[in-house]
Amino acid sequence: MATSRRDKADSYTLRAHREGYPARSVYKLQEIQESCRIIRPGDSVLDVGAAPGSWTLYVHRQLIKGQGRIVAVDLNPLGLNPVPPTVTSFTGDAFSREIRAQLTALGPYDAIISDAAPMTTGNRSVDTSRSEYLAQQVMLLADEQLKVHGNLVIKIFQGGGQQAILAQMRQKYAKARTLKPKACRSDSFETYLIGLDKKENPS
Repeated sequence: MATSRRDKADSYTLRAHREGYPARSVYKLQEIQESCRIIRPGDSVLDVGAAPGSWTLYVHRQLIKGQGRIVAVDLNPLGLNPVPPTVTSFTGDAFSREIRAQLTALGPYDAIISDAAPMTTGNRSVDTSRSEYLAQQVMLLADEQLKVHGNLVIKIFQGGGQQAILAQMRQKYAKARTLKPKACRSDSFETYLIGLDKKENPS
């Protein structure tokens, strides 16, 4: 049976293992942070779709510097042992009434980050549609949970509605852009939508 490139550990996977991160996705956030300065020391951060926990752990270790707080939510539990003291984690649907109430109680947030992706089917049209819906839900969550002047990062599959969502972000944020980090696999069609400086009164 042929071996997929995804079955082989690339340099990012090996580096993540050496540095104690559950997944190679940490280096996507690192590049986004270096380019856009999404998170600052002392910030309150919401990580949507956080499991297994690489983004949460990177924020804890490198960005908030022990002065802020991270709220991590995913359908699956974090794969961090131990969970850092700056982290409050919820297992469940971030968009459900119950979880949103708990997020609200701990918010609002200086930054919302999301590396969430839908379960894929192999049908690109179906997968991009699901990713677009998920990205829309994260943006709506940011409407209610993100502070004015806060920053937002959302993953979305290319080929779907990313341009429409980017246009919406440009109405709500002082700056909005796309960024595809070098750490994304060469055969991946994911990219990231970034909203900087949430407006007080969106046009």
